[in-house]
Amino acid sequence: MSKGKVCLAYSGGLDTSVILAWLLEQGYEVIAFLANIGQEEDFEAAEKKALAIGATKFVVVDVRKQFVEKVCFPAIQANAIYENVYLLGTSLARPVIAEAQIKVAEENGCFAVSHGCTGKGNDQVRFELSFYALKPDVVVIAPWRDPEFFNRFAGRKDLLEYAASKNIPVAQTKAKPWSTDENLAHISFEAGILENPDTTPPKDMWKLTVDPTDAPDVPEQFSVVFEKGLPVKLILDGGKKVVSDPVELFIEANSLARRNGVGRIDIVENRFIGIKSRGCYETPGLTILRNAHVDLEGLTLDREVRAIRDQFVTTTYSKILYNGMYFTPEGEYVRSMIQPSQNTVNGVVRAAAYKGSVTILGRYSETEKLYDETESSMDELTGFSPEDTSGFIAVQAIRIKKYGEAAREKGNSLTL
Repeated sequence: MSKGKVCLAYSGGLDTSVILAWLLEQGYEVIAFLANIGQEEDFEAAEKKALAIGATKFVVVDVRKQFVEKVCFPAIQANAIYENVYLLGTSLARPVIAEAQIKVAEENGCFAVSHGCTGKGNDQVRFELSFYALKPDVVVIAPWRDPEFFNRFAGRKDLLEYAASKNIPVAQTKAKPWSTDENLAHISFEAGILENPDTTPPKDMWKLTVDPTDAPDVPEQFSVVFEKGLPVKLILDGGKKVVSDPVELFIEANSLARRNGVGRIDIVENRFIGIKSRGCYETPGLTILRNAHVDLEGLTLDREVRAIRDQFVTTTYSKILYNGMYFTPEGEYVRSMIQPSQNTVNGVVRAAAYKGSVTILGRYSETEKLYDETESSMDELTGFSPEDTSGFIAVQAIRIKKYGEAAREKGNSLTL
């Protein structure tokens, strides 16, 4: 007798292949679910492997459109970034995958969902909080938190040996001991030799981007057109190629960045559960689009609106995404604050990608007039009287003079 149907988030990799076999050993019937979120993967091979292991059914759901339009583009509008470096590539994908998995589970009569997230990582939190928000009565089977499972598979070596005993082919080998997670926005590398934060990633580890030292010797120029903070056109080849479909635009931005070595980072970050983690990431297209967006805001976004957005929306939303709190009251609230800040972010950014970097060449807007070239000019007085600044400085100096006087009275002269 089967214990019931379980919908497993199946990647075709080492962990989830072993978990699929293990769930079958435990007496569950397994529906293998795989989200097409833009990863470079052989979906037919993954299906063949899942069914060969014993899955009752294999379901692929294409979520690329939702991923780009509902998650990646709003993250660009918010300039989302975690700890000043990480563009949240893995975090961005989790709400989209979780939503699709719950739908597949319901359509196939599954009482439970399962995943291959480790017991020390962030993804277990991100997936499960999303599961419970979307289907509060769902049962979650998390093998890496089950003593029967993690005591049996103490490390990668045990997983590889089990896979070999079951004739399960895996891409990960002892020669390349690290784990990866890929989607349309990025790929992550962690574990194995990367757990030593002083170990330099081997050159053959990187998958998406050309090594910056091997990238073309000539900068590649491009332009990004934004409407209300959203990238609506990517212009390449001196205007000969224009891409506007959101998914195609993102894919083309990826290609542009990849061939020029843009988007690599190597960091030690603070996981939500309190453990520091070393991760290497390639985030090509998102890096280019976000950099262009940040630049355009300098031209088109009101100073105080930008300050409030930066201080609250950017930091808070980034934390919400990283911690897996997308389907929460605070997640909904902060997302509602993104668009109002973007209504004036309209224009074009010209830039160049070159050997791992993105350089802004210029920007302009036909509709937003916050920047006045004549008013800003050091060579003209039109629209601004220098005398006005005297009063401005006098008002600003009132409290600062009092601060200086108090310091003198206490015998504390102000010094550097």
